[in-house]
Amino acid sequence: MTANIEQIGSRKPLGTVEFVALFSFITSLTAAAIDGMLPALGDIGVELQVADPRNTQLVITLFVFGMVFGEFLFGPLSDAIGRRKVILLGLAIFCAGSVLAMTAQSIEMMLLGRIIQGLGVSGPKIGARALIRDKFSGDAMARMMSYIYMAFILVPMLAPALGQLIISVANWRAIFFTYLLMGLISSVWLMMRQEETLHVELRTPMSFGTLMRNTWLIFNHRKVMAYVLALGFVFSGLLLYLSIAQSLFQDIYGVGAKFPLYFAMLAIGVGVASFANSQLVMRFGMERLSLGALGAMSLLGFALLVMSLLHDGQPPFVWFLFNSGALLFCFSAVFNNLNAMAMQSLGRVAGLGTSLTSSLSSLVAVLIAMTLGRFYDLTVYPLACAFLIAGLAGIGLVFVARSGHSEQV
Repeated sequence: MTANIEQIGSRKPLGTVEFVALFSFITSLTAAAIDGMLPALGDIGVELQVADPRNTQLVITLFVFGMVFGEFLFGPLSDAIGRRKVILLGLAIFCAGSVLAMTAQSIEMMLLGRIIQGLGVSGPKIGARALIRDKFSGDAMARMMSYIYMAFILVPMLAPALGQLIISVANWRAIFFTYLLMGLISSVWLMMRQEETLHVELRTPMSFGTLMRNTWLIFNHRKVMAYVLALGFVFSGLLLYLSIAQSLFQDIYGVGAKFPLYFAMLAIGVGVASFANSQLVMRFGMERLSLGALGAMSLLGFALLVMSLLHDGQPPFVWFLFNSGALLFCFSAVFNNLNAMAMQSLGRVAGLGTSLTSSLSSLVAVLIAMTLGRFYDLTVYPLACAFLIAGLAGIGLVFVARSGHSEQV
């Protein structure tokens, strides 16, 4: 059975267009499973009789919490059993979580389904990245990742609109049915068309002892850990924004069905910032750009806090849009740079390091976002504090990293 699965798709290699389409579709599951849920949070709270509306934030944050464990697991596993198997295993877990959430009769079962979804979606995320690295190198890999990322940017813009459309003709459970279909389509498409890229003789058996030793080396590396913590603080601002965005736009500012439109407008800034960073990083360097973006994030967070204080926690909508768009721009400008700087010192444990830095930064972000989310009371105060803290902590941690030793792990 395993041999047959390994051989499927080996008859005719994928062309560039189909390869980009397949892996754009696979990697878009993460953003779709987060942003597509935003318009449905209010309906979920009503149907499942959630006493405290703030608990609906957990539909977003616990999905990322599931990813914490998946990202740590699937990195080493993809080196041991191959990329396709890890992607398919992750998709199977994601589909199981979708079914559980779709049929949930309580918020507790819904949240369990979301954790399982987050665990599963890490397989396609980590496995696809490794498969692309196996298949391409140098400029060819950069070009392929650029193609896939351009498609990926569209998902946060369109996913809330898709979610809004689905609940307008069905209900929130149909969104999870859509996720189930996406998972099944991805699985069949991958099995039929993409061969394994990591040959058996190149695989690295999983060893608990080696895994623990390398994990300890990464934990003991001050520069790497400083960047990982900075990533976590910065990501916490975005995660809190995603958790409360539906309430911010619909409950505070009353935009109603226009929520996906405004959300998409702000998401455009993320794509623009990523493109601008790619053009400027070679000229100014990752550290200078990161410090500049973190400084701007701190100032914008402080300005949003002041405006919130002046308007009883609800600053004018135009100001909120401008400030939030600028904050998301700063997030996108700094996040990829911090990730790259963390990876620079990983050396021979880059595979485990990729998983570990991603999972640890996600865990830090979840803990901070969940804590600040408990203070959400239909005001913008928690969001302003989140980005202010993220910016200031990020600056401090970059300087801590600068003072650390530069040897690779």
